[in-house]
Amino acid sequence: MTTEERIADDFARVGMDAWLHVADLDRADAGDGEIAWRADELVVIASIAQILTVLEFCRQAEAGRIDPTERVVVGAADRLDGWEAAGFADDVEMSLRDLAHSAMSVSDNTAADLLLRRVGAHAVRSLAAGLGLERTRVIGGPREQLESMLADVGARDDADFARIYPTLEEGRVRSLRVLDPGAATSSTPRDITRLLTMVWRDQAGPPAACAVVRAHMARQILWTRLSSGFPPGVRIAAKTGTLPGLHMEAGVAEYPDGGRYAIAVFAATRSLDTRRIDVDLAMGRAAQTAVEALRTR
Repeated sequence: MTTEERIADDFARVGMDAWLHVADLDRADAGDGEIAWRADELVVIASIAQILTVLEFCRQAEAGRIDPTERVVVGAADRLDGWEAAGFADDVEMSLRDLAHSAMSVSDNTAADLLLRRVGAHAVRSLAAGLGLERTRVIGGPREQLESMLADVGARDDADFARIYPTLEEGRVRSLRVLDPGAATSSTPRDITRLLTMVWRDQAGPPAACAVVRAHMARQILWTRLSSGFPPGVRIAAKTGTLPGLHMEAGVAEYPDGGRYAIAVFAATRSLDTRRIDVDLAMGRAAQTAVEALRTR
């Protein structure tokens, strides 16, 4: 059984389908430094798109087109459901660079939305095209994602959605546009590892901008996905994303011996009742299995 088949079999035992691409950053151009499973199929990337948003912010800051210390008041009208500023009860003032930190470290939807609004969705789309991410499309940000979900279930606001969502049959949930890579922000696992490779090689913008993105990703607090699969001493910098029935994470594993591996794992559960921790741990195992296979080639 190949490495790819073993990974797919492990995912199947947990009750999910998966897409994966892992690339050795120092052999990515050689053609043999990769493990791929459905790596060229379109997948919804949800909050993983924030890597592009923060990268564009850092590029604009380095170019002097934006002041990272610029202050933004996050008010009630800005708040989206989720962590940190997204769930605050009162107005708060933050700098643009702190919005970037919150968007990356805790996947703060409000911070990501405000940052995207400031740098411009058109600029993020142009960035993706300029980096050669040919299968990547950015369709709005967290606000558009939320509005799409509200519209699809006929909810007026967050409270209405919270009342309606538990009553939906699984088929209705699966039909939400945010879960359709043809209608939502999407990419392929291979495109995502290409993006990570360029960020880690300082090819995605000025070296200082790439370094800030790497630093933000290293501060992500979530550890049950990619990080769960690797032993102590392996440094993981990553960005997670989650939607109903979809679990995803993209990041880079850096070994003490200097080995660096770009990883993109996307998983769709066959049942919405599948325990999230089981999915997350399977993602970590898959990442580690793929990386170790590359390290022994």
